[in-house]
Order: sequence, then structure tokens, then C-alpha cells
Amino acid sequence: MTAAPDLPLRPAARGHAPFKIVSWNLLRRTGAAVDDVAALIAQEKPDLLLMQEATRAIGFLLDRIGGHYAWAPLPGRIHGLAMWSPEPWPAPPRVITLPSGALVHRVCQILDLGEFGVANVHLSHGQMLNRRQLRRIVTELPPRAAVLGDYNIVGPALIPGFRDVGPRRPTHAMVDVLPLRLDRCLARGLICHAHDVLPRGPSDHRPIVVHLGPAPEAHAPGRFKGMAAAVARLRRADGSAGRGRRGPPG
Repeated sequence: MTAAPDLPLRPAARGHAPFKIVSWNLLRRTGAAVDDVAALIAQEKPDLLLMQEATRAIGFLLDRIGGHYAWAPLPGRIHGLAMWSPEPWPAPPRVITLPSGALVHRVCQILDLGEFGVANVHLSHGQMLNRRQLRRIVTELPPRAAVLGDYNIVGPALIPGFRDVGPRRPTHAMVDVLPLRLDRCLARGLICHAHDVLPRGPSDHRPIVVHLGPAPEAHAPGRFKGMAAAVARLRRADGSAGRGRRGPPG
């Protein structure tokens, strides 16, 4: 794997050097704690760490190692999404609400790094619902963007314009038996220079690592803006058609 620099910089200041992102589902309460997260940062030196199932206690990371941290709890839950970076962000991450299931209401963190955007996700288990959530997320992203986290998706994500560029090895074992690749990275306008799956540690998920940089065609952002706009129009048209087909209640 390509080694990350000791003092990571924001993409705008890095030229086109690969940007190292680590994503880890911590497993709330019984999984990775602050010490485990701090150890992962010391080992990997990421430019950005994305976390899922992070509890309020993970915020003590700032007291341990400094840096910059943002937490977005899921509505009504003790855990949520979190981001950590050694360098300040151009702007704080936004939190958007996603289509929700019957039990858990989901949100997404979106960070604009200037050169590209990053979405931190922990999607629902329903295989139609989690793809609806992804379609909602990509309408909020800039032309160059990556979506990382716990997808809970089995099979391809099927999001137009995005490629699955992360590691292909399993990241989670259901009931310690069935290996699944739940933790993923989809990207548009970016290439992945290297990727890896790290040891699981105290969580039930293994962290994933990606090194992202602009794709050659990403230097013509108008093409991607047009494509993103076209996809958004198709989504709106599909939603309108669905409402038109819907019959009266009962």
C-alpha cells in the first residue's frame, strides 16, 4: 500500500496526491472504543477517518489525539456517524436525512473537501431501501465524489455514474459464519490508487482503506455535472410517474 504522509493536507493543498480514507463500523457499546480508534489512526495516519455506530464517547478522541471531529447521531439512537481529520475542513460536514425504515431513521454525513466530496453512510438492511437511500445521497454530491461506509448491501449497488472501487474482500461475518462485503467505496470522477481491508479488532466489521485521486476525465467537470443533473432529472421523473400511478388509498 502507498504510505500516507505524516502531516496530511486538505485535497486543495495536495495537488493530485492520493487522499487516504479509512472507514470503520465500530460496533456500538461492545466494539471499538476510543483507545482502539486512536491506535488505528496512529497506525494508518489517514487523511480522513469515517466511523459508523460511533457513540458520544468516541468524541473523547479529541482529548487523546486532537484533530477535528464531527458526530451525527441517528435520531433516537445512542450511536451514529462520525468523521475525524488531522486537518481542518473547508466547511463542517452536512447532515442529510435519508428514507427510513420502520425502526431506524437514517442520516448521512457529507463533507465537501473542495476537490471532491465524501459521504459517510450506514445504510438500512432492506435491499430496496438501502438502494433508495444511496440514490438520495448521490443527488447531494458534487461531480467528483466518493460514498464510503457500511452499505448493508448484498450484490451490486447499481448507482449510475459510480464505480465500486474499494476492496473486494469480505468485511463482516454474519453470525461468524457467512462472510459478506458490507463495507464499500463507490466513486465518481475519482480513481482508487490502492485499497486494503484491515484486521477486525474488537468490532464485528473490518476497516477498509482507500487512496483516492482525480480520474483523468475528472478534469472536465462539466461532463460530470451534466451527468449528475441528468440522473437527478431521471429520479424526479421516476418519482412523479410513481405518484401518478398510485391509486386511491384503501
